Amino acid sequence: MHADRSRYLFTSESVSEGHPDKVADRISDTVVDAFLAADPYSRVACETLVTTNRIVLAGEVRGPAGVIESLEDQVRAAIRDIGYEQDGFHWKHADYACHLHGQSADIAMGVDSAGNKDEGAGDQGIMFGYACIETPELMPAPLAFSHRILKLMAEARHAGRAPKLGPDAKSQCTVKYENNKPVAVTQIVVSTQHLDADMTSTDVREVIEPYVREALPGDLITPKTVWHVNPTGAFVVGGPDGDCGLTGRKIIVDTYGGAAPHGGGAFSGKDSTKVDRSAAYAARYLAKNVVAAGLAERCTIQLSYAIGVSDPLSVYVDTHGTGKVDEAKLEELLPQLMSLKPRGIREHLGLLKPIYARTAAYGHFGRAPEGDGGFSWEKTDLVSQLKSAF
Repeated sequence: MHADRSRYLFTSESVSEGHPDKVADRISDTVVDAFLAADPYSRVACETLVTTNRIVLAGEVRGPAGVIESLEDQVRAAIRDIGYEQDGFHWKHADYACHLHGQSADIAMGVDSAGNKDEGAGDQGIMFGYACIETPELMPAPLAFSHRILKLMAEARHAGRAPKLGPDAKSQCTVKYENNKPVAVTQIVVSTQHLDADMTSTDVREVIEPYVREALPGDLITPKTVWHVNPTGAFVVGGPDGDCGLTGRKIIVDTYGGAAPHGGGAFSGKDSTKVDRSAAYAARYLAKNVVAAGLAERCTIQLSYAIGVSDPLSVYVDTHGTGKVDEAKLEELLPQLMSLKPRGIREHLGLLKPIYARTAAYGHFGRAPEGDGGFSWEKTDLVSQLKSAF
């Protein structure tokens, strides 16, 4: 972000689990989990398209026989869990088509470990990780706030406390910074599907305002904060019926809300041999630990890979002028604290488990590590080693 400016506005957006692209992400990650539950060493690259009463899966997989046949029930259960029982998109009645097939032998040969060759990266590419001190979860404030609004609205909807809200929603927060610290939210945008066609924007605001106020730290909403709630008016037709959804189209929502660079690769639908996912998780983990250890107020890390090659081609650390230690030393030290080969990342973070469907909405980062290994990349267990190294 803009370290040399003492005052500026920065905006990030989020979308709910019922947004068409997020429905697609959820389905793709449900497929990943199904394969990993059957065999932790399965390979999955699943793309999903959802539109009016239609679900289409495509991509390459390698795993136990029978998993593909079991997917339809799991996919429909995921859509039901999100809450789609509408005429234009219904978990039970939507047409389902699965075009998953075996992984290319050429790709498998490059990725597999054989003889004395370690497992290679599943593709070339660049990945970024980021952390900052703006929020307790060490995430950029505009994105953390946007996620939190929608998460609270979804929890209320699932619990029956907001029965008029539909599954599809978007949020956006513009945050005013002074000396790199968030001091106010100047604009709030919330658009949500509503099941009662007669609701006005004012009616919708009455329903959602308590969740917005709960999501944002009290002093950041001021009398000057401008609210935009369902600015187009009616939002009754939503989800895949209103707009086609595809896997991997919300990568900035998934990561840092534009506050940090993005390598371009999506996460959902991919097993951990795909460095798009696993190395982005590793880069976040390392950046978060650097910030949690007090070595910097902000930290960006870039990793890069080549298909079939196990070691990263480069490791780059930028602490944006907030670092208390030499960045070149961090670049040397971090790969010693954690192997950055695909296998090393997978083992260190425990990425062979079926823990991915839960990542598909409200961000892959800034979440609490879970007892079964979910969000393991959010742990700050390298802090003591980093502190003692410096």
